[in-house]
Amino acid sequence: MPSHVAAVPSPALRQHSGGHVPRGDLGPAHDSELLQPLVSWTRWGQGEGLQPPGWAPGLLQSGCGAGQCPAEMASAEPDPEDAAEAEEAVYEEMPCDRMELSQRLAVEELITTEASYVHNIQLCVSDIRAHLQEKQLPELDLEGLFSNTDDILHVSRRFLKGLEATAGLGQEQLLCISTLFQEFKEEMETVYKTYCASYDHALQLVESYRRDPRLQEEILDTLNATVPHTGASDLSFFLVMPVQRVTKYPLLLGKILENTPSSTSAHSALQAAARAMAQVNANINEYKRRREVATKYNKAEHLTLRDRLARLNTHSIAKKTTRLSRLLLHEAGIVAKTEDKEYDDLEEKFQCVASSVATLKENVASYLGHLEAFLLPTPHRWDLQMDEGPAQQQRRLSQLLQGTVFPEFKQRVDRLVWQPLCSLSDMLEGPQQLVKKRLDKLLDYEEIQERKSEMGSVSYDEEAAMNTYLAINDLLVAELPHFNQVALQLLGQILRSFSALQLDLAAQALHHAEKELERLPHGHMALPSFWKVVEDTLQQSGAQLRAFCQAFETVTPSPGAQPLTPAEERKVLSLVSKHGPDKLYQVTSNISGSRDLDLTLLRGQIVALLQSADTKGNTSRWLVDAGGPRGFVPAAKLQPYSPPQVQQPGMDLLTPDSGTERRRHSYQFPEAPRPQVATFTATFQVVAGFSFAARSPQEVTLQAGQPVLVLEPHDKKGSTEWSLVEVNGQRGYVPSSYLVTVPVQDPAGWSLPV
Repeated sequence: MPSHVAAVPSPALRQHSGGHVPRGDLGPAHDSELLQPLVSWTRWGQGEGLQPPGWAPGLLQSGCGAGQCPAEMASAEPDPEDAAEAEEAVYEEMPCDRMELSQRLAVEELITTEASYVHNIQLCVSDIRAHLQEKQLPELDLEGLFSNTDDILHVSRRFLKGLEATAGLGQEQLLCISTLFQEFKEEMETVYKTYCASYDHALQLVESYRRDPRLQEEILDTLNATVPHTGASDLSFFLVMPVQRVTKYPLLLGKILENTPSSTSAHSALQAAARAMAQVNANINEYKRRREVATKYNKAEHLTLRDRLARLNTHSIAKKTTRLSRLLLHEAGIVAKTEDKEYDDLEEKFQCVASSVATLKENVASYLGHLEAFLLPTPHRWDLQMDEGPAQQQRRLSQLLQGTVFPEFKQRVDRLVWQPLCSLSDMLEGPQQLVKKRLDKLLDYEEIQERKSEMGSVSYDEEAAMNTYLAINDLLVAELPHFNQVALQLLGQILRSFSALQLDLAAQALHHAEKELERLPHGHMALPSFWKVVEDTLQQSGAQLRAFCQAFETVTPSPGAQPLTPAEERKVLSLVSKHGPDKLYQVTSNISGSRDLDLTLLRGQIVALLQSADTKGNTSRWLVDAGGPRGFVPAAKLQPYSPPQVQQPGMDLLTPDSGTERRRHSYQFPEAPRPQVATFTATFQVVAGFSFAARSPQEVTLQAGQPVLVLEPHDKKGSTEWSLVEVNGQRGYVPSSYLVTVPVQDPAGWSLPV
């Protein structure tokens, strides 16, 4: 320090201080007057090469300032001993006074800058963001821009209120400020690390908006309308303020600490506060680094096979090979796994939550699919041809449930259960990717750590890989507890919503059913009596149904007695000539082929058995010849066909013994290669079940009950809906559904069955 540091104060300073610098508090009225000379003395005392105020050559010898007149100098001539004591007092008192004033200025800077900062954040939240919200621009991501500025504003307001409350506490002010920082350090770390982690994303948004002229114009319009005095050209002017503020707290505390004597009690408290805020900044930086690593690895990539192959190179193949080798060593028990009990417990709980969400999502999707299928049938829309009675009440209830209650329930399930469940499932993708990546990085970490223990050092890239694993692991350990808690809360809320919706559905259905039940004649009947009536009604209806089935079976002929058309007769003769009469079977019901090599046959068709099992030895599927196509049919739908006995080889035709006897089918097997056609005696005949009027020359008119001769059971295109018949010598087509097969009656006549 220069030798002239011991110069006496200026006359102005001695005028206010009574000849020496005061060691106590300076009142507010004195601060403005003392500010300029004290600042000059402080700068001079710090060795900046400036001359102190009132300094002149020979000042040390005279002991007075340049503003003193000779008379004053003559009258104020001090005693040499008194001058030495005064000079010694100046040496002792000036450094303490400068330190105290600098300390006061540093405290005032902390409070005033905090007030200005809170004011700017208030403008950012209340004016700028609100003005942009009123514009309703869908392209603007206001949440991404302003992040958690509301939380920062809330914490900063309370912190400012505490700082302002320390004014006027005297020597206790520094202790209160230190305590205040200690109380708010956790809250500050929480809100500022969230903001700082998303700050880069906010800057990217600002940059993207700057490239859009329309959005940039809207943003400038908002800034000019709300904060024209700042002259800000974009939002980054305000967005950077929280980042700057949290990093400035250690500097402000350090400045106060520099001007606080180490002997005071506030010195250690300020040191602790400064260390705490420095640690807050370090934690924020570490959290931001972890988030950057997580952002890099937690994106679920949906790559094609070509993209994955394009990523392969020598380095990636070597890295994956090393990881696989390490994993195999773990599974074989050759190398011990790195155990982290805390992380393992968190991951187990996370995987349980993820599995529960996936299962619930699958079940809800199936439930919604079944509900959709349930809503498709609409039997209530068909006319029941019943004007009143329980059927109409059931129709009204079904229409109400199908048209209103169930569609509304489906919409609520989709909005309150399905969509939140899908959002929760999407939230799990990032942590799941990070958990998988942690395992890969753990294998790399173990390999590098082993190499480091052997060689003593590793490369820069290997050190970075180790730090990456540590960052991912620390982030998961820090974030998974909160994530698991939030995920469980959301999952529980979804399940509660689903249960409540089920209860609402049951209540609505029961309410509407009770209203319709009151109109029924049995609505007020006791429950046992009601079930007795239901049982009796069902028994009565069952008896009527059985009687109807018996009557239907009596009237409808069995497949074995069906008449054969000329075409069918020729096909039967062909099958008999190829396979013999003992191989003939008749189809008892319609067969629809569902597999390869299966045949589709109609009831009553004649087939010949080729093999009583399929190629796999299954005896329930038989290989048959249908008179052309061959394939497999169910054995249960075939019954043996019994044609009449075969005539002796010498007989050509069957001669009836009498005119009233029924003629039987017979087959003749002559010695010649070409078989003789035998004549079948029909036991049934085809008649018109309904009257039909011809509408074209290709059709023929029928009268109900009129016998007809079926020439072909299909039209020229093979459709069985029309049949070619002969009636009274006329040939034409009639609908096949108009024809009925009936037993041959006595010559006295035939009548339709009743």
